Amino acid sequence: MNENIQQPVETHPWPPFVPDGARVLIMGTFPPQPKRWSMDFYYPNRTNDFWPMMGLIFMGDRHALMADDGKTFDLGAIKRLLTAKGIAMSDTAHTVRRLAGNASDKNLDILSPVDLPGLLERMPLCRTVVTTGEKAAGVIASLTSTPVPAMGGMVTAPDGLEIWRMPSTSRAYPLGLEKKAGFYAEMFRHIHLI
Repeated sequence: MNENIQQPVETHPWPPFVPDGARVLIMGTFPPQPKRWSMDFYYPNRTNDFWPMMGLIFMGDRHALMADDGKTFDLGAIKRLLTAKGIAMSDTAHTVRRLAGNASDKNLDILSPVDLPGLLERMPLCRTVVTTGEKAAGVIASLTSTPVPAMGGMVTAPDGLEIWRMPSTSRAYPLGLEKKAGFYAEMFRHIHLI
């Protein structure tokens, strides 16, 4: 019997975050297990570089989106930043099985992807999808019938949608915070968010 079938099916815990006037959609793969969460929102693991990187890019301070305790993120500040910049958040997987009981993308069996067309219909101004890592990039490539972009690169779908592949913000990805921020900042400059 296939042991993977015995792993529980997990459904994504959060709805997409879609502020009014969203112009860019950032998509990872799937959240870590709840025991790793420091908040009930995207990139909840406090060891992930995503929110420190966003603080560095938009506020010049890697700690800008941290809560006063210095150990968790300030969800109110995060949502205000995303809303002000028109940044939507979602993940590429809707249901998954964790084949090794952890958050590693290589051990995620994606059973059903996100409804990307339905999500984009909610964001008429969004012409840019940004993936945070290789697996997310592969899912979006399959959903849009486009090639997977090179890391840090972009491809254009037939409908004109720009699809970017950024480095993973997981600490397991061997690239320093400042270098990761450099890739993301270049993309944000291209779409005129900074």
